[in-house]
Amino acid sequence: MKKPVELPKSMALAKTNAKKQPTLAEICQWPATVSVPQAASAIGCSKSHLYELVRRGDSPVKTIPLGSRHVVITADLIRLLSGEPSGQEGESA
Repeated sequence: MKKPVELPKSMALAKTNAKKQPTLAEICQWPATVSVPQAASAIGCSKSHLYELVRRGDSPVKTIPLGSRHVVITADLIRLLSGEPSGQEGESA
C-alpha cells in the first residue's frame, strides 16, 4: 500500500490560509449592499482590482458612492454571478 503524499509545508499553509469563496446561495443571503472587498471575494478578484474598476467606471457590478467609499448592490452581484444579462444594453422604455 502506498504512503499518502504530503504537501510541502509552504503549500499546506497556503491551502489553509486561503479564504473561502462564498457560494451563490450564500451571496443571496447577504444584505442589499456589501463592501467592495466582500464583493471582490465573491467575484474572485482582489479588492484593489475591483476598487480600480470602480474608480475607472468599468465595474462589472453597480455601485453606490457614499462619500469617499462605494458599496456594491448585492442584486447586481447576484445577476453577474448567475450569468444574467446586465439589462443596460438595448433597454427599451
